[in-house]
Amino acid sequence: MLRNFDESYLFFIGVIVFLGIIELCFRLGRRQRKPADESHRTHITALQTALLGLLALLLGFTFAMSVTRFEARKNLVLEEANAIGNAYWRSQLIAPSARTQVPRLLLEYTKAALELHDAENDIPRFDAASATSRRIERQIRTLAADTADNPPAISTIMFIQAINDMAQVNEKRRVALENHVPEPVFYLLFIVSAGAVAYIAYGTGLYGRRRLTSTGLFAALIALVLTFIVDIDQPGTGVIQVNQESMERMQGLLEQEL
Repeated sequence: MLRNFDESYLFFIGVIVFLGIIELCFRLGRRQRKPADESHRTHITALQTALLGLLALLLGFTFAMSVTRFEARKNLVLEEANAIGNAYWRSQLIAPSARTQVPRLLLEYTKAALELHDAENDIPRFDAASATSRRIERQIRTLAADTADNPPAISTIMFIQAINDMAQVNEKRRVALENHVPEPVFYLLFIVSAGAVAYIAYGTGLYGRRRLTSTGLFAALIALVLTFIVDIDQPGTGVIQVNQESMERMQGLLEQEL
């Protein structure tokens, strides 16, 4: 569900929800305020501290998960571009009848790989791009097999190995694009964040001081961090995206060779 939302909307929704919780809990705290009940205030303060510590732990853990996945996707872009380039250069060693067809197929393959990234959250487009990649892989293998000597030359074996490497990297990249932080983790983060701001607002109500500026700023910062984590977990959309320059340069190179 979260992957279908624009990240900026998530930020504003989070701020509005947190501000609403702050106002409600402040009023609840002010209604239950008893100036002589210092033990209750101490208990609420202890809960605030515990919840803020738990929130910091969960935010750090989730942020690390998102960044790890982001780095894996970024590295696989370069790895796949290199694998396609390796396949192209090795194709120059195979039979001339097949050699002239390989750049066109590899160009189509590169475009499908770029489409795979752009269609990350669009399942029909994503599946179509993945199917296109598989089809081109089969075409290239068939082409190499039909033009190979018997027994095949070392150059043909090296070319087929390059195609196998390219297919393996493409599969790893597809899996990496599908590998997101589990949504229940984000729901847990939101619940703990809401609980933290609720106890802060309730505590200010017990003391009879609103402190809307500081609590509101804290709520906005928490919403911003949550939005940032969701954004980095979805590198195909939003502000933070995986750079595709390596694949685009490879596409330009193959276009020049046609």
